[in-house]
Amino acid sequence: MKLAPNSIAIQNIPMLTFNGVETSIARFDLLHPIVSGNKWFKLKYYIEEAIKYQKNCIASFGGTYSNHIVALAFVCKENGLRSVGIIRGDCTTALSPTLAQAKEFGMELIFTSRTKYNEKESIKNEFNNPNWYWVNEGGYGIIGAKGATEMLTYTSKDNSAIICAVGTGTMMAGLINQSRPYQTVTGISVLKNNFSIANEITNLLSDSAKNKPFNMLHEYHFGGYAKTNKQLLDFMNHLWEKEKIPTDIVYTGKMVFAVDQLIQNNYFKKGTKLTIIHSGGLQGNCSLPKGSLLF
Repeated sequence: MKLAPNSIAIQNIPMLTFNGVETSIARFDLLHPIVSGNKWFKLKYYIEEAIKYQKNCIASFGGTYSNHIVALAFVCKENGLRSVGIIRGDCTTALSPTLAQAKEFGMELIFTSRTKYNEKESIKNEFNNPNWYWVNEGGYGIIGAKGATEMLTYTSKDNSAIICAVGTGTMMAGLINQSRPYQTVTGISVLKNNFSIANEITNLLSDSAKNKPFNMLHEYHFGGYAKTNKQLLDFMNHLWEKEKIPTDIVYTGKMVFAVDQLIQNNYFKKGTKLTIIHSGGLQGNCSLPKGSLLF
């Protein structure tokens, strides 16, 4: 798969440089138009392992606007593998733009009820195909975190604080694994009341990182996963107008909004050099009425 690692830019954000905090953003969203942000990093070693064990199909789980699902579909196509997506919900309505694109890339979509979707091991046993390689939802797992550790090699060694949006916690675990002793990693949970996420992240940490401190903040979910309101949309549009940084309503918009609030509230010490991780993926914005966003 052709990637453009040289396109990953560190962009200063004047709008978020105040109260003694200097803020920049690592633009992983520029890596690839489909497999953007953290997606390739989380998937690359799963793909390698599937090929190593001569599997001909990769199956995974996701929702209607899953960045992970469409990225997996594309990567499998590029590597000559079949792909299957177990999708939470039903197919009685038109496919979302995300799922339509995944289908274009050759992914077989299998819909399941929300209740059954939570019984993932049961689903795996039901298909029980020895030629299938299973990847957890969002790429969660030690292998996914292994890939995510490589993301910090594209950021400045001068930053003392790193902040990212958190869904499954896989990327954040990778960042913590690779963080330096003087760096603190903070995660913004995009799910409501997802207080178990800290343990799920800890489970993915390497032995040398088990005692590294990290922060998890739960106040910026805007009502839950993929929930939004006018305040968030206005902020995302303002960010685009000022800095030309596109964000999404599921992950990165909430994260950057949180950074703005945290700096205003003096959460970070004066002199902090903060790097925001743009984890890519704008799929969630497709659920918005046309014209809601300026980009």
